[in-house]
Amino acid sequence: MTNSIAPVWDGNETWLVLGGGGLMAVFPLAYATVLPALYVPIILMLLGLIFRGVAFEFRFRTKRWKPLWEWGFAGGSTLAALMQGVALGALVQGIQIEGRAYAGAWWDWLTPFTMLTGLAVAIGYALLGATWLNLKTTGALQEKSRRIALYSGVATLALIGAVSLWTPFLEPIYFQRWFGFPTAFFSAFVPTLLAACAFGLWWGLTHDKHLLPFLAALGIFVLSFVGIGISFYPYIVPGALTIAEAAAPDASLSFLLVGALILIPIILAYTGYAYWVFRGKVDPEEGYH
Repeated sequence: MTNSIAPVWDGNETWLVLGGGGLMAVFPLAYATVLPALYVPIILMLLGLIFRGVAFEFRFRTKRWKPLWEWGFAGGSTLAALMQGVALGALVQGIQIEGRAYAGAWWDWLTPFTMLTGLAVAIGYALLGATWLNLKTTGALQEKSRRIALYSGVATLALIGAVSLWTPFLEPIYFQRWFGFPTAFFSAFVPTLLAACAFGLWWGLTHDKHLLPFLAALGIFVLSFVGIGISFYPYIVPGALTIAEAAAPDASLSFLLVGALILIPIILAYTGYAYWVFRGKVDPEEGYH
């Protein structure tokens, strides 16, 4: 399992850094107001990611303590996933802002809704991991991954449904966006495409397909974030700050655009090349170096 991600997983940290740094550079006001509201989940997420990275390296260097570091890797990954979902849920439910500054309490992020979104993201990541292992492994591990993918797929879709039913009642703008005319006509495409991805996931897993379930799981995540974008627009902090209000000055945005046009294709190219080089099934006899 770890050998399947060892060649490529470090590159994923690039997107985390780019996302955090990009938010600060492109939307400094949103960064300054959202971060104080989410200090606890973001710090816990980073601690989970740090512990996961340390455990990933240490488990290959020890025999006596290998089980401990394997549990550490799982625990750090789970904590990071839960906190990512909690932070997302806190943003969706709204952040109290007065005078362009966070005006809420220290624990406003901790609500039943954010607990639900945290669980949804964690189970969704389990689905992604299981479909990835179905793609990259063979034998008993692949069979186990396929079973886990079926169970986690059902759970992920159920949790997406629960979050989707709850979200429109958090803010009036969400309800209007999804059920008002004429926006409801366009919003209906998201659940329709989501159903298509769910069918592709089920069909691929039950017909011994390897790539299709992973692509379908990715599609479920992409469409979920498209749904969030539909709910948010034109706000970046729902009900408080629009994209235009939170954006950096035009001169700064122009400078950042040039950098993004150069850097993002390079990142995509070397990431794609890494996945291409290490394509195919993992050889269980080969170790991590």
